[in-house]
Amino acid sequence: MAISAAQVKELRQRTGCGMMECKNALVEASGDMDAAAEALRKSGLAKADKKAGRVAAEGVVTVEVSDDAGSAVVAEVNSETDFVAQKDEFRNFAEAVARRILLDAPADVEALMSLPLNDGGETVEEARRGLIATIGENINVRRFNRRVAGSGKLFSYLHGSRIGVLVEVEGGDEALARDIAMHIAASKPVCLDENGVSQDMLDKEKEIFSAQAQASGKPADIIEKMVVGRLRKFLGEITLLGQPFVKNPDQTVAQVLKEKGATVHGFDRLELGEGVEKKVENFAEEVMAQVQGS
Repeated sequence: MAISAAQVKELRQRTGCGMMECKNALVEASGDMDAAAEALRKSGLAKADKKAGRVAAEGVVTVEVSDDAGSAVVAEVNSETDFVAQKDEFRNFAEAVARRILLDAPADVEALMSLPLNDGGETVEEARRGLIATIGENINVRRFNRRVAGSGKLFSYLHGSRIGVLVEVEGGDEALARDIAMHIAASKPVCLDENGVSQDMLDKEKEIFSAQAQASGKPADIIEKMVVGRLRKFLGEITLLGQPFVKNPDQTVAQVLKEKGATVHGFDRLELGEGVEKKVENFAEEVMAQVQGS
């Protein structure tokens, strides 16, 4: 049967699939719009399964903060290429995921995927797989942190769409909180203070510093002082409160906070692609691989 351009356009708007895919689906469904949409959906799920093993190390980090600054979310959603990460459909999906986490506080990514992406609609997992079918790349909701404030307020900072920070600050002002969040983005502290450093990490570093100091051939008492000094320096490098403040390295973050009458109770920092082993490909080969895989 003849399929009109208007029918193809309607199905494209409804499913996001390509023109020829929509036309073929309508032909096979004898013009039945619902049947064609369902067939495309099933086809899309199959495509999503085929793409599931492909490395997705690009994407966005996004943040959401409640109106009362009492709860906030930082989340990472991955795509295979930065090109796709710039698409509105992808960014809208990532932002909707963060909002859902903020509202429903799922325990982990697995629990998140069964929640509705938007009220009354398809689940996050269904939306993810549908987006894979539309865009043609693997897409993953990789991780998130949801923080609830205690006695302070939550503030956020996004460095482009690659680094997201949440920080709970009590006292001070909004400008100080933003500066602290920017410092966390730039300086990558591991934890708030020495109490957050695991004993295993301390023991490992002490062992390394001891071996280095002993190689100097100096007396045992001098070696002990060298190890203590190097541990102190190490803690200053990895703890937020011990780090030199990026806007004034003559002061530590702890000194800046004390001067402003403020306290940081905790923070979260996510950087896009951390820990993901990304396959490096020749650009022309990457484009060809995308064409052949679509």
